[in-house]
Amino acid sequence: MYLARCVLLSLLVATSAASPQHDIISRQNGGTGYSVKQPPLTTPWTDKVGTEPWPEYPRPQLQRPKWQNLNGVWSYQNASNLDAVQTPPFGQQLGRKVLVPSCLESGLSGIQDSFTLYSWFSNTFKVSSDWKNQKIILNFDAVDYEATVFVNGKKAGFHRGGYFRFSLDITQHVKLGQENELLVFVHDPTDYGDAVIPIGKQTLRPSHIFYTPCSGIWQTVWLEAVPQNHITKLDLDANMDGRVNVTVHTSAANATSNVMVTIHEDGKVLKTHSGPSNRPFQFSVESPDLWSPDSPKLYNVTVQLGNDKVQSYTGFRTITKGKVDGVVRPLLNGEFVFMFGTLDQGYWPDGLHTPPTKEAMIYDLKVLKSLGFNMVRKHIKVETELFYQACDELGLLVIQDMPSLRPSQSKTNPVDCSSSPILPNAEQQNEFSRQLDLLIDQFKSFPSIATWVIYNEGWGQITDYFPEIELTKRVKQLDPTRLVDSVTGWYDHGVGDFSDNHHYANPQCGTPFYSINSSPYDETRIGFQGEFGGVGNNVSIEHLWNNQAAIDTINQTYEIDETIESWNYRSHLLLGELADQVKRFACSGGVWTQTTDVEGEVNGLMTYDRRLKRVDEDQWKKDIQALYDAAAARSNATTSTP
Repeated sequence: MYLARCVLLSLLVATSAASPQHDIISRQNGGTGYSVKQPPLTTPWTDKVGTEPWPEYPRPQLQRPKWQNLNGVWSYQNASNLDAVQTPPFGQQLGRKVLVPSCLESGLSGIQDSFTLYSWFSNTFKVSSDWKNQKIILNFDAVDYEATVFVNGKKAGFHRGGYFRFSLDITQHVKLGQENELLVFVHDPTDYGDAVIPIGKQTLRPSHIFYTPCSGIWQTVWLEAVPQNHITKLDLDANMDGRVNVTVHTSAANATSNVMVTIHEDGKVLKTHSGPSNRPFQFSVESPDLWSPDSPKLYNVTVQLGNDKVQSYTGFRTITKGKVDGVVRPLLNGEFVFMFGTLDQGYWPDGLHTPPTKEAMIYDLKVLKSLGFNMVRKHIKVETELFYQACDELGLLVIQDMPSLRPSQSKTNPVDCSSSPILPNAEQQNEFSRQLDLLIDQFKSFPSIATWVIYNEGWGQITDYFPEIELTKRVKQLDPTRLVDSVTGWYDHGVGDFSDNHHYANPQCGTPFYSINSSPYDETRIGFQGEFGGVGNNVSIEHLWNNQAAIDTINQTYEIDETIESWNYRSHLLLGELADQVKRFACSGGVWTQTTDVEGEVNGLMTYDRRLKRVDEDQWKKDIQALYDAAAARSNATTSTP
């Protein structure tokens, strides 16, 4: 009887996975004009998005004057399968309108469908004749998950990876001064079938801590004009001693040209230095003001290669670890920094992965900063580069997670009903490693990023051997200037800079006690509370994700406090426990869960719509300051490198 029931359930799951896709396909021709679909919950910025979203220059560390934003209302239609890419709908009017950038599953997209596995996006653009004799680069800041791009009927390129920028040289396909057709095919399997890809908390079947997915073009699309030989990427690191490490990557990757780097402040040139392109070189600036959360000083940088001149910025700071009074600590500019922040999911009820506006995105960060947090853990998601620029400017350290592979899911054998975790095969693991490289390469020049996280709570982590050993070496090779938290939470095999504990609600930070799934504190590494807190407080329907399935999971929250007053009381006790562990043991930082509610989770400092703050601000400021005071009291000894 049990065996038959197991087989039947497997068949039902397979059927339910396929049916929604068929429903979406049958509706693909509905509607012709763009309008916001009513999401289950709005924010104060929902009505401010309009039809020209995200007008800001999207690449703050490599800026050029000649660029063109392609965000706005595009045409869209669903496709039936992966073979559709072989027959592009050139010159055809697609049936629906979509806002770019956005997630197809969001209200702001104007689509708000589910199971959008295969999609076509279409737009037209004109390029000024002023761009003649220059290369024309088409930039996509993020498309989830695979994108095949066509310009004027010709394939211009392909990219895989839902969180990272890619650029295409489309010069040969573009007609200056005329309408050009841009067609993009997107395939996003999320966790459909046997797919094992970096998805973070996305799932096609949202439930409590796993959320509505994001498919499609969800970050800015834009054009720029560049010289024939041009700068493609800047690697900038400036340390506390004033030493600047630079690599100027160019389109002539196998050639070496002279580049000029200038550090300046308020119109005053502090240093000019020339060096070779495509090779690392160094120079020094005398007595710079250092970057820290208390004083987030940034310096402007100009880089010139022939006729190509770009603007950037950097901050002088050094992130290391060392022993303070015999305890291994994270060090910022040679001093113990107690890193305390929130688990920051980066989800929005109206835009999902895409914040409605830059103002909205920065609002979250300003709330954290105003309460006294000096750090944010960007949780298994990657943001637009403007997010990290804001952290640089506000003075918020960033612990940056690699988006996890298929999280915490298992498959059932229909024959014997045995269960086994869904883990990557060799090819999928190699792809995870490649995209980890993309994460480091794209974001390693932002001063605020202090730590890279490879695995979260064992999600997608192979345990019959330990891939984090080689991955940690690889991350250190790509970026030797930061710390690596190889495994935040479970399945710790002694690798990386942190001994990281997850426990709800009470902390167990650098202590001689721990619980199931976590590991004993390792005194050779930094004692850290990667997640704790998580206490919840239910609210009225106007602040909830109005989806009954999500509402039904609210009681899965680690703890529910019936009033905001009791929620603040419990938070006060837990923060006090953490402070006590800082005083008594080897706790060097922590991550409170979380910045905001998300769908069926109600444990945020703010509700999901950002309209209600739960925090007693005076209490939280005092409790957070008490953590820093406790850490400072442990920091009076000489610091040494372990």
